[in-house]
Amino acid sequence: MPNTNSYKQFNFQFWIVVIFEFFERGAYYGMMSVLSIYLTEILGFSKESVGVIKSTIQPLLYFLPILTGAIADKMGYRKTLLFAFGFLGSGYFLTSQMTNYAAVFISLVVMGIGAGTFKPIISGTIAKLTNEQNSTLGFGIYYWSINFGAFLFPLIIVPILKSIDWRYVMLASALSTGLMIIPALFIFKEPSRNIEAKDSVFSSIYQILKKVIDVALNWRFILFIFIYSLFWILYFQMFDSVLWYFQTFVDATPLNNFVNSIFHTNWKFDVEHITVINALTIIALQLFVSNIAKKYKAFPTIIVGLLFGTAGMTILAISSNIWVLVTGIVVFSFGEMIAHPKYISYLGDIAPADKKATYMGFGFLYGVFGSAIGGILGAFLYVKLLDNPMIDFVRLQFSALGKNNLIPQNMKVNQLIELASKNGIPRDEILQYAHPQEFWLIFAGIGVFAIFLLLIYEKLIGVRYKH
Repeated sequence: MPNTNSYKQFNFQFWIVVIFEFFERGAYYGMMSVLSIYLTEILGFSKESVGVIKSTIQPLLYFLPILTGAIADKMGYRKTLLFAFGFLGSGYFLTSQMTNYAAVFISLVVMGIGAGTFKPIISGTIAKLTNEQNSTLGFGIYYWSINFGAFLFPLIIVPILKSIDWRYVMLASALSTGLMIIPALFIFKEPSRNIEAKDSVFSSIYQILKKVIDVALNWRFILFIFIYSLFWILYFQMFDSVLWYFQTFVDATPLNNFVNSIFHTNWKFDVEHITVINALTIIALQLFVSNIAKKYKAFPTIIVGLLFGTAGMTILAISSNIWVLVTGIVVFSFGEMIAHPKYISYLGDIAPADKKATYMGFGFLYGVFGSAIGGILGAFLYVKLLDNPMIDFVRLQFSALGKNNLIPQNMKVNQLIELASKNGIPRDEILQYAHPQEFWLIFAGIGVFAIFLLLIYEKLIGVRYKH
């Protein structure tokens, strides 16, 4: 472990960009921890339409950095950073104010453009502010700040603001990012850049797009990324399906009682804390897991990670008990911690030796594929397997009672369950008509399928065809 003096080798600019990262990720995960519930329960959007939003904005975050990184190198990091914070603050603010679906969609796209622009600036600045001796520690602090923001904002800030007004969560995200314009303008110093004056921004983007095509034509490389991205379809359920599932099916009272008996508080586990479990697991155990995983080869370690992730989804299918939910998310997080660092390592093994740097820059495509599929697929299956069977049962019961006129046409499932309970149809009876076990096992099946395809890939293609 590094001693305290190790941290003194980083200059003031390094800590400024770490603070930027902390607030940006805190704002993002703070909003994302409740966004799907806000859009469905507060604004009344359908889950399928929310899935479309998520399958649009999340891929933006993963794909845009390859373009915005080139723009930052040409335009300057400060100018690009100001643009990013401006779009982030505006996007979050507009999201908090809009209630129309199209307007909310556009607002979140504005936020996504800001987030996708922000990503490469911070990692690029840290790369320039560290050297061979301290880069491991520097990037370790950088990744820790990401997870600390993802942990702290949903744990403490979101519950307070949500209890006042759900829109305040988005407003806090707007402030957390918008106010960063001040230090970006007056404190942040432009890192040294290698600029070729003859290359314009558009020329740089054109060169990047040529590289995208070059990588895309290497079907073996893209195939591996796509197969691996199937695992991330499971991950992106943490921001949609798991939140909806908790809201309807899970009683957190046992966990609340346990925590409050220890700390003598009146704390309440709520939907925003779902993502906190993942962040806390990574903060607490990533170093331990990485020290074990580094002793083993990349491919078998990836398989072990995917096995843990698949097991996490399988655990969710056992029951709606709060302890089962927490265990499932923790086990899944183990899988993420085990698999993902080795994924980067394996990409280096299968990338063409003469184009390794170019190819490694496209490892993020797992997030593009995984989030693009995961948002829509999760929402569609959730409605089909959980919501619709319960809605059909309640409508059938109300029809038998001659009370169909009591049910508005577009009533949300949780409101419908509450209305049914007031009319003598027990909540537990309604929940029995949903199929959560099948839902989670489908995603566990996707995990198994990904493992199966990776094993075939390694057997038939693998590293021997990298050239």
